This record gives sequence, structure tokens and C-alpha cells, in this order.
Amino acid sequence: MTFLESTKAEPAKQLWDAVGLPPEELSHLRLSPNADPAVDSSFRLGTAAQAKSENWYTINGSLAGSGSLWDDIAGLYRTKGGYVRIHTNFPHHRQGILDILQCEPNKDSVAEALSSWDSIEFETVASARGMCATALRSFEEWDEHPQAKALRGVPPVSLSKIGDAPRREIERDVTRPLDGIRVLDFTRVLAGPVCGRTLAAHGADVLWITSPKLPSLPLIDVDTSRGKRTAQLDLTSDADAEILRSLVREADVFLQAYRPGGLEAKGFGVAEVTRERPGIFDSLVQTATGFNVAEGEAYAAHSQSQKGAPRPLPLQALDHTAGYFLCLGINAALARTVTEGGSWEVRVSLAAVGQWIRSLGRLPPQVGFGEGLPLPARQIPLAPEIAALSTTVQGCGEVEEKPRRTMTAIRHAAILSYTPVREGEAPMGLNKHATRWLPRKFAQDSIRFARTVL
Repeated sequence: MTFLESTKAEPAKQLWDAVGLPPEELSHLRLSPNADPAVDSSFRLGTAAQAKSENWYTINGSLAGSGSLWDDIAGLYRTKGGYVRIHTNFPHHRQGILDILQCEPNKDSVAEALSSWDSIEFETVASARGMCATALRSFEEWDEHPQAKALRGVPPVSLSKIGDAPRREIERDVTRPLDGIRVLDFTRVLAGPVCGRTLAAHGADVLWITSPKLPSLPLIDVDTSRGKRTAQLDLTSDADAEILRSLVREADVFLQAYRPGGLEAKGFGVAEVTRERPGIFDSLVQTATGFNVAEGEAYAAHSQSQKGAPRPLPLQALDHTAGYFLCLGINAALARTVTEGGSWEVRVSLAAVGQWIRSLGRLPPQVGFGEGLPLPARQIPLAPEIAALSTTVQGCGEVEEKPRRTMTAIRHAAILSYTPVREGEAPMGLNKHATRWLPRKFAQDSIRFARTVL
């Protein structure tokens, strides 16, 4: 049986075909022969993507933080008509939820306040105020939702041509596939930063731009900074906005995952960016789309409980998978600029990623929660499975830290035969570099615009 005929290859083939890459090239892909899809879940999360790397990195031999990604009041709460999940990691989201509930900033007070709300009503009010909250739904309820109906048949990653530009000239004498590609990474949290980290591993010059006025997420930022350079710009400043325009003019990929209209309001939407540089790219979803209900039911079947409480997935599978899908789409769009030219927009929908994970099928509860190997413990010394998958990374920045920090992190999953990934350095924080591009050996003709959407 050939690779393309194997059942194991079908998810990869569907994605490959969706972005229009040459079918014959997929025959070179080799998957791990004995991959374990079970990771404390009834869903095949081990098949979907490498995830939870932020949980096991060390700095100077120590694990960072508690391992939890969540604020102390974030989580799933019972309402008078179901459940809602709130995300409060950023201070303005936390305060916004508290303003709606008019309660004290602790779990007990939030739980009491939410108990008088209807879950859909609270979701609607929170959404109208730009907060992060969603009502718990089953798969059946989600499938009847207008957004779910709109996403039927929509692939998790899509490409569309949004403008004309000359075909890209490529340099043959390169060390890695993305040598010479400049990426402006304007993303936050997980999906976008994971994408930028992967592009950097394969040779791209990724400049991760954040705002000094917005809060950071250090536990995640350290891990997703690997291979990048980091800088900060305040787009409310005319001077910093002009610096960004100058970077856009020489970029190849503009990677962003802000709310719709967020960057447009500051003059950096799709139309503005493509005008500056013709040829450019532009875990609440788990709860909203049915995963928490289905996982709870499966765990109840495994533990022989009568009724299963809603259960989150053991890792941010949708975010990590979306990051890798976005990377796939950008590479496909770069290939299009070589063969036909143009400006391209790459879109990845977290809800559509959820649909794709559902399409992989389920594991029997006794396998997902019992017979399958559990996720390794977060410990020092590292669990043998994590240690075997880890690599050493040195701290970097334009002002060298003394002593220089050493990091261990889970190495990149993809292995290319002739062009090994770049693993060796990470700024391990934000604003460690100047806002300028590194020299490159050859000029590029266009840039792509990539973004994730909910």
C-alpha cells in the first residue's frame, strides 16, 4: 500500500489538497510509525498536532510557573440555564467580566453571581462588550448554531487571492526552505505565535511585534518566542506607526490574529497593508462547539459514573493545531507567489479546526482515559518521554543577558531530510531586539497576509 492509499495519511492528504499543493509531493511525507493518538482524551489529539509544549520547558534547569495558563477566576461555571466558560487572563477581560457580574474578584463570588444568569444571555451580553465568554453546548446544539451551519464544508485553512503582484523570484542557494522570508508576527496567545515559531524554525526572519500597553503572558511567550526576534511598538504613537509601515514595505508575511477591525482601526488592515506592499498575506471554542460536553460523557463512561460533568480537553489542541494549519497555508501561499504571483490571504478558523478534529473520529473511553499512555507528569527531572523529545536553546537578544539563560524545550515535530530546523536560540521574552529587518541575500517581490479567525 502506498502512502497516499493508507488510512493514516487521509487527514494529511485532505489538508494538502485543500491548499492546492502538488499531490505527487505528498508521497515524500513519512508519519511516525507507532504514533499514539491517546492523550487523556476521547479525541485523537495526538493525531492532530504537537501541543502543550508550553507545559514542559525549563529555564536554567527549573520549570517556569505553576503550569496553569489560567487566571484565578477563569473557568467553567454553572448558571440557572446550563454552564458558561469565562476567560479572564488579560486584565481588561477580567475587569470586564467583573463589571458585568458586579461581584468580588474571587471564584465563589463569580459562581454565585453567574448562578442567576441564563448561559446564552450572559454569552450575548459578554460578547457585546468585547469580553471572552461562551455558553456550554453539546455537539448537537452546536451543529444547529448559525455559525456551525455556515462552516459546514469549510476547510480549516483556506487561501484566497486578494491582489496582483509579480511572481516571486527564488534563490536556489539556501540552507532552509524559508531563508530570506520576512515575517511580521502581530499575534498573541497561542495559535498565531505557534505559527510564527514554526516559520522561524524553517528559516524565516520572524519579528514578533507586541504593544507595551498590552499585558504579556510570560509562561506562553517564552516558549513561543523560540527562533524569533521580539520588539514592541505603540501604534497610538505616530512615530511607532511609521516604523511599522517601513517594516511592512519590506515584509513577506503579515501574520495577525487580532479581533476583526482591531488593526484596521490603526491603519493596518488588509487593504492598507497590501497598498503599502503589493503581494502581502493577511478555549472558548472547545466549550461553544461541544467538545467539553462530549469529553465529559466519555469520561463518565470510562469511570462508570451516571452523569459526566463537562470536561475540558487536556491541552489547547485547537489553538496549537490552528497554528500549524496557518503555517501550512502560508507555505502554500508562498508557493503560489512563485508559480503565479499575487497577494494572498490565508485564513484559519478555530471553529473549523474543531470540526476537523471531530472528523478524525473518537477513541473508546477505555482507551482514551485508561489504556492509552497519559500525558507525562510536569516534574524535575523531566519525565523520560519529555527529556527524549527536548532540545537545548540559548537565550538571545541585542543586549546580551549575563549570565546567559539556557532553556530546554520540546523540539519541533517536523523533520526535513536535507534542511534541519533551527532550534538554538530564543529571546525568552518580549522587546529584546530593535525594530529592523536582518539583511537578506536577495530581494523579494511580494508579501502574504495571514490571520486566524474565530
